[in-house]
Amino acid sequence: MRFADIPDQYREYHSSKVVILPIPYDGTSTWMKGADLGPQAILQASEHLELYDIETGTEVYRQGICTLDPLSCPEDPKEMVARVQKLALPLFRDNKLVVGLGGEHSISIGLIQAAHACYPDVSVLQLDAHSDLRDSYQDSPYNHACVMARVNEICPSVQVGIRSMDKAELKKIDPDRLVLARNLHLHGIHAAVEALELLSDNVYITIDMDVLDPSYMPATGTPEPGGIDWYMLNMLIQRVAGEKKIVGLDVVELLPQQQNRAPDFLAAKLIYRSLSMILRDAL
Repeated sequence: MRFADIPDQYREYHSSKVVILPIPYDGTSTWMKGADLGPQAILQASEHLELYDIETGTEVYRQGICTLDPLSCPEDPKEMVARVQKLALPLFRDNKLVVGLGGEHSISIGLIQAAHACYPDVSVLQLDAHSDLRDSYQDSPYNHACVMARVNEICPSVQVGIRSMDKAELKKIDPDRLVLARNLHLHGIHAAVEALELLSDNVYITIDMDVLDPSYMPATGTPEPGGIDWYMLNMLIQRVAGEKKIVGLDVVELLPQQQNRAPDFLAAKLIYRSLSMILRDAL
């Protein structure tokens, strides 16, 4: 299965600017399971995308979007991270814009390790409901609740949309690099401007779908009230894409619901819209 119903000539690896890497892993989720079905659901929904993006006035698929086969994921999270890093590294070395499809949030660690190996100055924009800064959770430092603790050992980050954390995580928070969802509701995107300016020239974006309010995105394993909406999420990505080089991104924590396929399509459209914003100047 491939991302979007695009002509075959735009799917070839050597000529594609974008590479989609499905990572169907759900080994450490702590409440509702099923995020491993996320990549397939996104790919299925993407077949129904309109390929002209109204907001940017572009057809980003013409830059080439190659979809790789889903990664075979070991159950152990540390082994999974190592396998993701090994597979993603040559993609970044080939100067591809790498898009990881989760799966749970722990898949981001290996992708960011690979991005850092090729872009030593990379920083990470985390769009998420949860701070994910635990050192270890359920006996694993690679649990999805620890992803940003591991990322901050690799490179600096900025956290946006946060509205849930454990008290022990407070000591790891840099208030200059934290934008609460509440402040986005109160002040709009202006609440995030100073934090976003702290990102380096090369940026990796990790998007946990629970950054969106459950009224927009009910299909996640840990939905949190008080999230942002579709337009705010797009404005944040557009702001960063207009000022920085986006070297990779991932979309994680979609938990497909058979009775409601709209979230699957939202995730697919978010990816296509993000690519349209990131590569707009190349079109």
